[in-house]
Amino acid sequence: MKVVLLAGGLGTRLAEETSIRPKPMVEIGGKPILWHIMKIYSHYGFNEFVICLGYKGNMIKEYFINYFLYNSDITVELHNNQLDVHYSNSESFKVTLVDTGIDTNTAGRIKKIKKYITEDTFMLSYGDGVSNVNIEQLLAFHKKHGKLATLTTIQHPGRFGNVSLNDDGIVTEFAEKPDDEGFWINGGYFVLSNKIFDYLEGDVELVQWEREPLASIANDGQLAAFKHKGYWKAMDAMRDKIELEAEWSSGSPRWKIW
Repeated sequence: MKVVLLAGGLGTRLAEETSIRPKPMVEIGGKPILWHIMKIYSHYGFNEFVICLGYKGNMIKEYFINYFLYNSDITVELHNNQLDVHYSNSESFKVTLVDTGIDTNTAGRIKKIKKYITEDTFMLSYGDGVSNVNIEQLLAFHKKHGKLATLTTIQHPGRFGNVSLNDDGIVTEFAEKPDDEGFWINGGYFVLSNKIFDYLEGDVELVQWEREPLASIANDGQLAAFKHKGYWKAMDAMRDKIELEAEWSSGSPRWKIW
């Protein structure tokens, strides 16, 4: 089963990094966050990836073209252009890299990789979010309900503390940002039937997947939500990168399941 990763956005909220590289190539612990996401799927045996490229996509192409050498011990004899590889710590990834356009929105990117989806079911996620979501359980949930699409939902923490008062204005209960009172939001990690391409007909070049297409799938009763109560983190801004780096440096990053 193939895993499609959306890796073409501009990443403007992380401009400190994305002015020189695409956001999926921003490193956590010396490896691009895209690599971390792929390792999550690979842990469950999913090693075939279709990566939707856009902004600075050539950097992602060059990374995978040279991946073998980047992760090997080598000897180079310059006088005769000979290269000897002594040791390689590579991956089992099979990666299809597709240029889906710099200005294309997410629905347009998904539509453009349709020809590479040869099975009835595929997975889809973003190129900037890590999680310890159980992919096996997610896939089993999708197969059980029989809908066209499953998204993984995560509970965003409540923004404010809850205060309960009596009639005299005395606080009877206080809870700072209760964990169980946040909204359930889209966390990516989709499982999709290839029939979702029917919702991408026409000109969707500038259409966001999460708006009209996904809303239409939901309105047709064909969208289910897999509730993930474990770890999930998107790298939207520099503070997120700093938090992810700190967690990696702790030696026990919660998304490292491999």
